[in-house]
Amino acid sequence: MDIEKIYKEANALLEGHFILSSGNHSNRYLQSAKVLEEPKRAEILASALAKQIRDSGIEIDTICAPALGGVLAGYELARALDVRSIFVERKNGTMQLRRGFEIKKGEKIIICEDIITTGGSAMEASKIIQELGGNIVAFASLANRGFCKRENSNIKSQKECKLPKDIPFFALADFKFEMFSPDECPMCKTGSKAIKPGSRDS
Repeated sequence: MDIEKIYKEANALLEGHFILSSGNHSNRYLQSAKVLEEPKRAEILASALAKQIRDSGIEIDTICAPALGGVLAGYELARALDVRSIFVERKNGTMQLRRGFEIKKGEKIIICEDIITTGGSAMEASKIIQELGGNIVAFASLANRGFCKRENSNIKSQKECKLPKDIPFFALADFKFEMFSPDECPMCKTGSKAIKPGSRDS
C-alpha cells in the first residue's frame, strides 16, 4: 500500500511554507483529518494498521486516542480490531479521561494518534491511563513523522522522540520532512510567510 500516494490523493500532504506545532517551519505538512474524512479510506488505513498489530501477537482490550486529532484514527482502529474505543482530552491545559469512560486495573491499552511526531501528546495520554491502572501495550498512528522508530522500519529514533523504547510503536509509513527553526528557515529568508494549517492555534 502506497501511503504517501493515498495522502496526496486526499490532499492531506501539503506543500508550501508551514509552521508546525513545535514552532519550527517546514515545506511539507501532513493533515490527517483530510485523509480520514472519507470513511472508506479511513477503514482501509485502519485495517492495514490493525493487521500489523494483530500479526505482532499483542493482546489488546482498548484503544485510547488523544483528542482531537487522534479520535477518528483511534475509533477506526478499534473497529478494525473489534475492541473498545475511548479518548482523553484537555481541560484547563491538562489531559483527562472524562465523559464516563473508565479504566480497569491491568486493562491492555494502545494509545493511537493520527500522526506521531515526537510522541508528546501520546505520552500525556499514556500517563493519565497508567495513573488510572491501565497497561500501555503499544503506541500506534497512521503516519510517523520519523522522529521515533516504528516496527517494520529501518529508521532510528531521534533524540526528540519521547516514546519509550521498550513499548512497540506501529505506523503505516514514515514521513521525514525537512524542518527549520524560524531564525534559519530558508523560505523566510526569501520573504515567504509561513502559515499554520493544523488544529492548534498555539
